[in-house]
Amino acid sequence: MIKKKKKKSYTSVYALGQYISMSTHKARRVIDQIRGRSYEEALMILELMPYRGCYPIFKLVYSAAANASHNKGFKETNLVISKAEVNQGNTVKKLKPRARGRSYPIKRPTCHITIVLEDRSFYEQYEEYLMYFKNPGCRNEKRNLRCYETYSSGGLWDKK
Repeated sequence: MIKKKKKKSYTSVYALGQYISMSTHKARRVIDQIRGRSYEEALMILELMPYRGCYPIFKLVYSAAANASHNKGFKETNLVISKAEVNQGNTVKKLKPRARGRSYPIKRPTCHITIVLEDRSFYEQYEEYLMYFKNPGCRNEKRNLRCYETYSSGGLWDKK
C-alpha cells in the first residue's frame, strides 16, 4: 500500500463533525449550495434555508472559522469554503415493539461532514509578489512608469 505524504497547508483550516444523525442525501443537498462560497455568504444562506440539516452544518462552518481566526490568525472576511464533503457514518439500529410480540427494526443513518476553509488573501499576495519580479520595469508603481517588454522597445529585434 502506498501512503501519500500529507503536505502542510498554511492557508486552510478544517472542522469535522462525526456521527451527525442525518441522512447523507439530506446533508449533501445543503452542502452543494455553500461549496465554493465565501464564509459570510455561506452563513447567510444557511440561516435562510428551510432545511433541518442546515443547523449542524451552520455550526461546523462557524467552528471552522473560529479555528481559522484562533489557531492561524486569519480574518473571517478572506475565508472561502474550498472543500465540503459528506460521508456516510454508522447506522444506528433499534428495535421497536409491535403487535403480537413482534419487533420492527428502526435504522437511523448518520453522516460525517468535513468543512475546509481557505484564506484567499495569501494567494492574492503571492500573485502580486510574482508580478513584481516578472515585470522589472513596473517595480515603482507610484511614479506611473510605463512597463515595456524587453523586445518591444523599438530596437533591433522588433523588425521582422
